[in-house]
Amino acid sequence: MSNKKKLIIYSISVFILAIFLLLPLPYYIYKPGTADSLHSVVEVEGGFQSEGDLHLVTVRGGRATPLQFLLANFLPYQEVHRLADVFPEGYDRDMYLQAQLQLMESSQQAAMVVAYQAAGEPIEVHYEGVYVVSIIEGMPAESVLQIADKILEVNGEPVRDADHLIELVNSYEVGDVVRFLVSREEDQFVAEIELAPFPHQPDQYGIGIQLVTNREVNVERSVTFSSGKIGGPSAGLVLSLEMYNQLTEEDITHGLSIAGTGEIDYNGNVLRIGGVDKKVIAADRAKCDIFFVPNEHGAEDSNYVLAMETAERIGTDMEIIPIDTFEDALDYLAALDR
Repeated sequence: MSNKKKLIIYSISVFILAIFLLLPLPYYIYKPGTADSLHSVVEVEGGFQSEGDLHLVTVRGGRATPLQFLLANFLPYQEVHRLADVFPEGYDRDMYLQAQLQLMESSQQAAMVVAYQAAGEPIEVHYEGVYVVSIIEGMPAESVLQIADKILEVNGEPVRDADHLIELVNSYEVGDVVRFLVSREEDQFVAEIELAPFPHQPDQYGIGIQLVTNREVNVERSVTFSSGKIGGPSAGLVLSLEMYNQLTEEDITHGLSIAGTGEIDYNGNVLRIGGVDKKVIAADRAKCDIFFVPNEHGAEDSNYVLAMETAERIGTDMEIIPIDTFEDALDYLAALDR
């Protein structure tokens, strides 16, 4: 075989290999991520040090290549989704990531309020408004609202925070048309939107938006976050535990490696999150001793149930601890020292 033919065959082979390794497919893959110590992520001014670690647990997601798509169909705990289901039409990856970062920022604030109040530290909270961070495809808000819109009023009543807006909307029925006063950039307008059932939760209804409350939180002992590109609300619980641990002299870790997941609200309630099976695996790989997970008040399909099933399947020695509130986690850790 001539050198020219060899070069052609080699070039074709490299081209085919590059396609197999790099060509983006219309699919998105979720798989176990990392369990990162919060020592380098959260720093409270004058904070106390701990012997153990609290870990932020993540799920890794990315656009599939042919090789990744093939592997994901054989490897456990990897989920393949159509790209259109992850990023609906008109809602691209940059918008999605920005929304996730906004949710992380909101989660940090909620965690700060919970931790500082529990530690008896001075804190002031000022409400700055309610913002749209995502819109559900096919719901009434899709054709009217945009991400980053600020909702000021519902049927003439000023909105305090996201919970208040939900409470106001829930006072109406499916089919009712509700008037929202909306601020977008420099303009304000009234949007009349009909309430409809959610596609996958027909017993619940609304206009199809996800919200965050923009709050200004002032504290005497400042705190800095270095979470980088990590987004979403699910780190709320462990962030609050880490801040509380740095604010108080007693070390709640007892020298252990502790992971956890769960969105936290401003009242300290720990709420359901996604990808809990993958997070259990990530925490186990990091050799964590304890994993806190939302119990959802004993619901049959709770995060805790899935976490326990995953833990049993992989044979981990890690303790899976169900909690409903921030105080539940503190009580459990306090009991370890008795």
